[in-house]
Amino acid sequence: MDPLVQFLDMLRSERASSASTIEAYGRDLTDLKIFFYHGSQEASPGLLSLTDQQLSHYFTYLSEQGLKASSAARKRSAFRQFYRFCLGEGLIGQDPTRRIAAPQKSRSLPKTLSHEEVNALWEAAHSKDPHQALRLQALMDIAYASGLRISELVGIRLDAVIKDPAYLIIKGKGGTERLVPLSMTARESIKAYLEVRTCYLSAGQKDSQWLFPSRGKSGHLTRRRVGQLLDEMADQAGIDRSHVSPHVLRHAFATHLLEGGADLRVVQTFLGHADISTTQIYTHVTQTRLKEIMEKHHPLMEKAKVIS
Repeated sequence: MDPLVQFLDMLRSERASSASTIEAYGRDLTDLKIFFYHGSQEASPGLLSLTDQQLSHYFTYLSEQGLKASSAARKRSAFRQFYRFCLGEGLIGQDPTRRIAAPQKSRSLPKTLSHEEVNALWEAAHSKDPHQALRLQALMDIAYASGLRISELVGIRLDAVIKDPAYLIIKGKGGTERLVPLSMTARESIKAYLEVRTCYLSAGQKDSQWLFPSRGKSGHLTRRRVGQLLDEMADQAGIDRSHVSPHVLRHAFATHLLEGGADLRVVQTFLGHADISTTQIYTHVTQTRLKEIMEKHHPLMEKAKVIS
């Protein structure tokens, strides 16, 4: 069997990797094959013959083409995992990625929303027709109250909420499970939405396993559709669309928790971050916002502006 197919099957069956991760890794490795073999149909056996010098040359080329460090890091991760898999399977004698240095990533601060902007989005959701308003309210309350990734949000099953739990058990990246909180507001929104949920079932469909069913192929709301709904609410709330997305709601959840005094480890657990350094970026966000508030509202800052 093609080693690339074997590798992707392993990610799917043994590591429970998400469909988007499997697709991205497959695309990265296929691009690598095409670069050296110019579209040859010889597929992955060609990948097994690549050397560390060739891989270094490939990353140099990508850098010259302006590839972002974050994208280069993902490609490096895909290659490392592929070649380590092949090494473990006895398909190669040594790992050609062992000398490939990790690209230096500049960590930009994540976009977030102010409390006022979150409230404005809520008002926009309420202005929709009753059925849409209840679904939007439930979507936003769950996202903002629990910090779920968008794939986790649209993938919530109906049986997970039917008994009005205070927490959800979420299977995140790599198949790891975690508990995430549901505020009383979110729980009330879910109850109200469940009263009209059948409106979103397909014609003739008795029920669906998903909390947010859809008539589309997936059977539940898609990431793209949730993004479109948020764009509509952003327009209505007078907020720049580029500042609003499902992931920005996740950022707002983390930022506002830390601003309220939550422990960093607790926020890490809620977000499902394997490494606390990933969560620490939000401490920089809160520090930046506190500085802005200080400069804008503290009376001594006003005096300093007059003196200058």
